[in-house]
Amino acid sequence: MSLNGDLIREILDRVDGITLANAGCVSSDFWSIARQEGLWEEACCSVWPSTRDTQIKDLISSSLGGFKTFYADCFPVIEYGDDSRPKIEPNSLQVHDPIHSDFVWVVDVIYKNKPIYSNVVWGIPAADEFPDLFCNSQFRLDLINFNDIDFYADIDQNNEHELPTITMSVDKQEKDGKFLEQLMENLMLSWILINKKTGQAANLSSWRPLVGEIEWPSDEEFVIGFGSVLPAHNIYDFNAVQCKLMMKCRVSDDDHMSLKITELSMELEGMMGASVNGSKSLLILERALSCRKSKDHKQILESHQRYFKEKGNLIETNLKSGQSSLGTLLDCLCILSGFFACVSFGYFIFKESGLVF
Repeated sequence: MSLNGDLIREILDRVDGITLANAGCVSSDFWSIARQEGLWEEACCSVWPSTRDTQIKDLISSSLGGFKTFYADCFPVIEYGDDSRPKIEPNSLQVHDPIHSDFVWVVDVIYKNKPIYSNVVWGIPAADEFPDLFCNSQFRLDLINFNDIDFYADIDQNNEHELPTITMSVDKQEKDGKFLEQLMENLMLSWILINKKTGQAANLSSWRPLVGEIEWPSDEEFVIGFGSVLPAHNIYDFNAVQCKLMMKCRVSDDDHMSLKITELSMELEGMMGASVNGSKSLLILERALSCRKSKDHKQILESHQRYFKEKGNLIETNLKSGQSSLGTLLDCLCILSGFFACVSFGYFIFKESGLVF
């Protein structure tokens, strides 16, 4: 017994992208319906509300191969490993160096499957106005900061999907710890990078938080960290940089609870802790679009562990090298000190003997 097309369409219209892709393997009837662009468009919009933007829809349809391709490119995140080099090196991938206006940023913050912030940024603000400063200074993209109008995501205490009510009788430290635990478990961040010229896209975020802490000394804000590890072969002496996506938020526990996002930013950091400037950031971000990706969050965590292990080894090597150089320098200083001591002593002897006037 076979299902009619309308019923299949109604079923597939209610599933997510992964289920939709698997459904195409059931039968030829499912396959023909599961490949329909309208279903994939809805699947993308349900995961990334920012893709409902008319300009983004047009860009996906015209330059990125459609919503099915976009979903496949952006649902997984970049994974850093031994084979994380792009399949095609940037120099052979394109005939032009990337420029900031090529990039589009599609950002969504989700709390328990409910979108609380969405934004689309075209290019890099202020890069045209201050090109030299952008190229030579630290690259940082701020979507929300303390200078912006306060952004609140209302949290209804009566909604089981939101933050739980925590009575004021609970110790502040314990209460903040419970809030942080809830944020770490339920917050998700998607930060999609699109190159509209090459038609490539990738998600720079780990989706789930990597780190979280209560900010000191204010004890009023929570810092939640997301990110990815991006290859930097032939751009730096080391192999990778860290893409750091930082979110600061504040939870009010008044009668009507609210989550206030006070900062949302992105920056790249080298293995030795130095910031990455604008011109090199463009090269690294362009390369990231061709990297291997993974849907397994465990693999993403392992890639970060691998990165920090490599970072530790590099720091240790540099320290040993520095100690060796310092030892050599000290040896030279000792030799020079001895030399000048001998010269001074000889000068004194000759002067006393009357041979120096």
